[in-house]
Amino acid sequence: MSDVTLTMPDGAKRQVASGTTGLEVAKSISPSLAKRTVAMVLGGALSDLNDPIKADAEIKFVSRTDPEALELIRHDAAHVMAEAVQSLWPGTQVTIGPVIDNGFFYDFAKAEPFVPEDLAKIEKKMHEIIAKNAPFTKEFWDRDKAKQVFRDKGEEFKIELVDAIPAGDDLKIYKQGEWFDLCRGPHMTATGHIGKAFKLQKFAGAYWRGDSTKPQLQRIYGTAWATEDELKAYLTMLEEAEKRDHREVGRVMDLFHFQHEAPGSVFWHPKGWQLFQNLINYMRRRQIEAGYVEVNSPDMMEKHFWELSGHWENYGENMFTTVLPDERVFCCKPMNCPGHVQIFKHGLTSYKQLPVKIAEFGKVHRYEPSGALHGMMRVRHFTQDDAHIFCTEDQIMAECLKINDLMLSIYGDFGFEDIFIKLSTRPEKRVGADDLWDKAEKALSDVLDEVTKRSNGRVKTAINPGEGAFYGPKLEYVLKDAIGRDWQCGTTQVDFNLAGRLGAFYIDEHSNKKTPVMIHRAMFGSLERFTGILIENFAGHFPLWLSPLQVMVCTIVSDADAYALQVVEALRAAGLRVDVDLRNEKINYTVREHSQTKIPVMLVVGKREAEEGKVSMRRLGSQDQKVMTLDEAVSALKDEAIPPDVKRA
Repeated sequence: MSDVTLTMPDGAKRQVASGTTGLEVAKSISPSLAKRTVAMVLGGALSDLNDPIKADAEIKFVSRTDPEALELIRHDAAHVMAEAVQSLWPGTQVTIGPVIDNGFFYDFAKAEPFVPEDLAKIEKKMHEIIAKNAPFTKEFWDRDKAKQVFRDKGEEFKIELVDAIPAGDDLKIYKQGEWFDLCRGPHMTATGHIGKAFKLQKFAGAYWRGDSTKPQLQRIYGTAWATEDELKAYLTMLEEAEKRDHREVGRVMDLFHFQHEAPGSVFWHPKGWQLFQNLINYMRRRQIEAGYVEVNSPDMMEKHFWELSGHWENYGENMFTTVLPDERVFCCKPMNCPGHVQIFKHGLTSYKQLPVKIAEFGKVHRYEPSGALHGMMRVRHFTQDDAHIFCTEDQIMAECLKINDLMLSIYGDFGFEDIFIKLSTRPEKRVGADDLWDKAEKALSDVLDEVTKRSNGRVKTAINPGEGAFYGPKLEYVLKDAIGRDWQCGTTQVDFNLAGRLGAFYIDEHSNKKTPVMIHRAMFGSLERFTGILIENFAGHFPLWLSPLQVMVCTIVSDADAYALQVVEALRAAGLRVDVDLRNEKINYTVREHSQTKIPVMLVVGKREAEEGKVSMRRLGSQDQKVMTLDEAVSALKDEAIPPDVKRA
């Protein structure tokens, strides 16, 4: 039997006989290494420790506390949960159970619905299974055997999954003791490595294979971590997130509402619309300063137009359409880019005029399944701070770096400093030739390298394979909020396809027609979604410049009403957004009520303040109050309410 060469993380080489398992290699190095190892990374792929090694490869042994093991902990926990459910309710069918962000789920076909009390029962049974520390073992079955075994068990969904595995692919069965399931793997060496740091969270409904025409299943979500401290921190974060839920905070602050007659659409109330306009006004100032011109394009255009652009073929299932009496089919725009191409095409553009930067706060319409809608985070109708730069190939790097610098500055103004940028490459479903995609991906890869170098490692980066738009690759800007959650917001996309498909060109230095490159760019992304993110990030406690209502003036006695109105007039004259409460209520009740609605500043006035021309200032979240003259209060609040970009100007 020939030898294979293994390269360790430190570069050391080790020769072993072909077919030696990872566990045998670990034992040959050190018994303690073998004892703490639960899996291996072989040739860059996470693998079962008992897999035979048949070719030269880099190898890394994975212990339970290594980052690579977290996915395995969750995957193993999903299998143990499935075993626990079938142990408690024989006859229940298991379907699929993948790892997801922060946890896992499994879908079950069960005659009776689960009830909330069942979560504790399942958790208890899981702890019992884990305590047995049964080994995970892998077997390869032929299809006929697998289908017959699952048929005998009444597992009809598993038979369909077996049929879906491509011919030639291995059919793997993983066992943990007597229980087994069809699975791609890998797994850790035994159930005991899962540990105690897991919790089942909730039940949900789910259609088989995500198809609403197929049977509805019962889904159980869970989370699992390497340590109990990590689990506790995550559950604490979830509790905090629940308190910050933008739907509830928005209700308390009277910002917006939703109703079933317009699913996925926001009904903005006056305060919410003011907040929304604050964001638009801020972005408009930043864009004008950066050389963009603002336009507006139609909300509906004929279907033929979207066929030319490639949207109908590649995005048609997400588009709203309507048929007119003359049988012409129109589509609500899901994106602003084709309309911007038409504006660029109107008249001749010289290479000397490039880059041309067109921006729009455009309302777009995208069909999302009703089950996917989630407040303002996932809607069907939303406003994009969309822009398109028409430029030459030589200008791509400079323009993308300008976008990056502007993007990071904008996020900084809202308190987001922890930024993660992902390069999303070509998807399977796309338009354009591969050589154009090669150029576009190379351009954004070079931009990402330069951004990394400029930031001295402050900005983290990664590759997101296959997640680009159908017309071009993109950089996705991911923000981390106040409680550690990630939100994907801005994007930069390099597109060598759309302008040419729609007949756009410029006149080059040789008087020839040439197709421009399009850079698609959004900073906030969806303004509705960004508003929801801000609400949750600040928990409704906005900085003064952003708050929809900045100051509430309250009176202690009716004798101060006239003076309170003078205070309001002075504040409004200074450009502040202010309201007044002249109700005959106890001041503690009034302060508490307005604190609940997250008004940043309350100015309380009574008879003495009216006589002395003063106000008592109270800040949201503080019990302290500060007495000052009206002029001092107006001056201080006026300065504080200046947006950060205006202060820098």
